[in-house]
Amino acid sequence: MRKQAQKSATIQDVARAARVSTATVSRALSAPGKVSEATREAVIDAVRATGYRVNQAARNLRMQRAGAVLILVPNLGKPFYSGILAGVSEGFAGSDYAVLITDTETDPLSDGALAGYFLDGRIDGAISLDGGLPRTALAQCAAQGVGDRIVFLCEWVEGAEFPVIAADNAQGARLAIRHLHDLGHRRIAHVTGPEGNVLTAARRAGMLDERARLGLPAREEWIIRGDFSLESGHEAAARILAMSERPTAVFCSADMVAFGLIAGLRAGGLDVPGDISVVGFDDIEMSEYYVPALTTIRQDRQRLGRRAAEVLLSRLTGGARPGPEPPIPVEIVLRASTAPPR
Repeated sequence: MRKQAQKSATIQDVARAARVSTATVSRALSAPGKVSEATREAVIDAVRATGYRVNQAARNLRMQRAGAVLILVPNLGKPFYSGILAGVSEGFAGSDYAVLITDTETDPLSDGALAGYFLDGRIDGAISLDGGLPRTALAQCAAQGVGDRIVFLCEWVEGAEFPVIAADNAQGARLAIRHLHDLGHRRIAHVTGPEGNVLTAARRAGMLDERARLGLPAREEWIIRGDFSLESGHEAAARILAMSERPTAVFCSADMVAFGLIAGLRAGGLDVPGDISVVGFDDIEMSEYYVPALTTIRQDRQRLGRRAAEVLLSRLTGGARPGPEPPIPVEIVLRASTAPPR
């Protein structure tokens, strides 16, 4: 065994050490479920003893696959994506797929680019966090027979027939409004996400649904358009400061919006939560350490990323394809930015 480990071991070396055929070794390494547990363990022991390493490039070429997946992220600079990408990486750990990442905001996909990645043999599958992908790009992928290797994560394109892994956004909005109502707030504003965004629509729908259920007043000026950014939160604060009848609480569509809002309110002389309570959405890392620490809706970003990787891996390896994915549950995290109204 020592002599074999000193040179480059071959699959024949592994077969001899495990006392099985080379075909059995190949099956044990590429499709372990097709061999018995005893055979699988014998092959693994032989691989370790001989120092055998799979020539992944040759294997990919033989199997006519790229051995890589592409993750489409609309803005890599946003803190929100760190936990999600960690989950995706965790989901592919142990597989033989490399994970490639591209920023679709700084480097938008040109016409036909996504289908081209598949057809040029550069990727086997894709996970998109960008709900703004052109329908034409998705139609091109479907026409080329690779549409079943695309999974949407967090955001999605309405009406497109692709698996979607997402948090329960509407329920998160309901929890936010319910919490503020339970504290005694009745004048509750909402800073939305960008117009036309699926998350904006889902969170706004949940917010309006819970308002109606609780019989809360809904003034038009208390629904303020944002875009998930610090800047839009700061602009929303300026609008609230100028109101003759201000809300006593604000539900923001994202934590970054909440941070900008709190900064703007405090610059205008208001205290959070003394004068206005604020709730965010996402529970990014900064939420716990902001001043005041932010009450927010936590979506398990790592779980979301991990599940998207699992779904794509199953599709790439010929696994079962169940129906629509249920939304990932959310929860409210209570911190210092909310309190009963004065």
